[in-house]
Amino acid sequence: MQLCYSPTSPYARKVLVAARESGLDSRMELIQVNPWDANSGIAQKNPLAKVPLLILDDGTHLFDSPVICEYLNSLLADPRLIPANGPERWDVLRLQALADGMMDAALLIFLEHSRREEGERSAWWLNLQLETLRTAVRALEALVPVFSASPDIGQIATGCALGYLDFRITELDWRSGAPLLSHWFQRFSSRPSMQATAPETTA
Repeated sequence: MQLCYSPTSPYARKVLVAARESGLDSRMELIQVNPWDANSGIAQKNPLAKVPLLILDDGTHLFDSPVICEYLNSLLADPRLIPANGPERWDVLRLQALADGMMDAALLIFLEHSRREEGERSAWWLNLQLETLRTAVRALEALVPVFSASPDIGQIATGCALGYLDFRITELDWRSGAPLLSHWFQRFSSRPSMQATAPETTA
């Protein structure tokens, strides 16, 4: 398998952490791609021109991160990333969706700051995304007590989303008012899989 990724993408980081946590990273060749570069060729493999993109040995292209993580989970004898069925499955997938939505909001904030001139930025839009993040953090704070003992894709996505906030959205003090989530993230971010996949640059 080949994984096209960007070292600053929280979605790609989620896949990388999932691969390490499930022991599948040794089967994955990493190909670093700049999705903003029109000459990267990524659009020929993913019409959305986004990473992560997983290229299977038979040439099949899988995207986006939830689909790739579902595939990785299907390779495991014990589907520990995503439960096979029951209420636990939907709890894990719902948590992943919440964390992915946080990544979406954070990325929109980053793009507004980095791709628009100061006079073109929308304060209303930025505040809307920041409020989305605050609401999501409050929801996560309430969910921490029911997190499973072993990391699943919901927790992995949550860890990557919070890491992205620290990396890109420094104006948001998400730890204020979220002591349980802050303590959980401190422990989770010390895992080898998270340490090994921390963003490499501030580009």
